[in-house]
Amino acid sequence: MEQLGELWSRLAAEQPAPPLATVVLALAAALVVVLIPSLWRIARHAVTIVHEAGHGVAATLSGRRLAGIRLHSDTSGVTVSVGRPTGPGMVFTLLAGYPAPALAGLGCAALVGGGRPAAALWALLGLLVLVLLQIRNWFGLLPVVLAGAALFAVTWWAPPEWHAPIGVAVAGFLLLGALRASLELQGARRREGRTGRAGTDADQLARATRIPGIVWVAGFILVAAGCVAGGGVLLLPLR
Repeated sequence: MEQLGELWSRLAAEQPAPPLATVVLALAAALVVVLIPSLWRIARHAVTIVHEAGHGVAATLSGRRLAGIRLHSDTSGVTVSVGRPTGPGMVFTLLAGYPAPALAGLGCAALVGGGRPAAALWALLGLLVLVLLQIRNWFGLLPVVLAGAALFAVTWWAPPEWHAPIGVAVAGFLLLGALRASLELQGARRREGRTGRAGTDADQLARATRIPGIVWVAGFILVAAGCVAGGGVLLLPLR
């Protein structure tokens, strides 16, 4: 009970907003990770985790049975759910992947901007635990466990004054990473089209709805860009 009480006190703790310079530096660090190819190839696994979590949550909410999540070394992932292969539930499940990291980043920005960075980090840690329970391949365990260990170390052992800058960096990374992943989607469609697979979320949505895949790509980009703008407002208020 004492540990639960300590955990709740950490979750409920409020912190003043970090200095503007700290916020700018944290967001700049997130931007560097997203823009530098060698760093992005590694960090993109985190975006994929949240992407697949979005599919899983949508599948569960739409009444489908979640059968598992696989994460691959090339930063791709697959979420398998059982249910009708067509209809609103399937469309909702397919639709949820690309917006998920952007929405998670926006929610994180709202909590950090509202003075509750620890709650933002613990919420992401809880999401990783749920994903871990659904992983169905050995490689998939690696990025989830590493990300979860890093978040737990920050939330449990790092000084409280570190939580806000790290929360800003994490929110910024999810927001910017979601935008880059959405921008890369059309290129992935072209590559898969040349191989005859065309299995991206946008292509599957096109087959399920008869709305062209490029429209879905544009929609994902607009959602991600909107979340980036909203996150900027939440994290960079006029001071």
